[in-house]
Amino acid sequence: MVTVMEPAANSPRRTGRPLSFDRQQALNAAMMLFWQHGYEATSVAQLTKAMGITPPSLYAAFGDKSGLFREAVQRYMAGGGRTVAAIVGGTSMARDAARELLTAAALGDTRDDAPPGCLLASSIVTASAEAAAVREELAAIRRDIEATLRRRIEKDVASGALPPDADAAMLAGHVMAVIQGMSTLAKDGADRGRLLGIVDVAMAGWPSGPSG
Repeated sequence: MVTVMEPAANSPRRTGRPLSFDRQQALNAAMMLFWQHGYEATSVAQLTKAMGITPPSLYAAFGDKSGLFREAVQRYMAGGGRTVAAIVGGTSMARDAARELLTAAALGDTRDDAPPGCLLASSIVTASAEAAAVREELAAIRRDIEATLRRRIEKDVASGALPPDADAAMLAGHVMAVIQGMSTLAKDGADRGRLLGIVDVAMAGWPSGPSG
């Protein structure tokens, strides 16, 4: 489940000596830490150790911890899979789009080469006031995913592919709730088969079109 988040407009750009580390490798290490522990529980000391750099190098390259997190989210969202727009736009029915989003989440939550669950759900920020902007950016990504699916459902309602009383907002919200719930289950140890079974149950309640 991916959609690229734009860098913050006020992200600092530093000039000076070329950086002496592999930026993408370091960014991947940071992404994995944020994915495993969440934004607030991941310290700068943990990040620099995993990235193999010093704090000054982190600040020079990424601005600060929140700047590093934003780039890690961009890497996560663009990493390997199709974007949400591609998934939704590449299906003939909203029902198929919902199933593909759920299936992609189930597969992503149970990768062998990454922490269980979804980075966006795992990194929900709940405490520190200084992280409010990070919390809102994560929420905005989730709202954008939900809105993309909602518009696709509304298109099917308008065309008659879904019944006129189908509630697009509630259906899209349900899909997002299941996606976030599966992330929690994966972190608690649920395997891929269980999550794919949950996808089947979630889609069993999807409204049928006029032909049934």
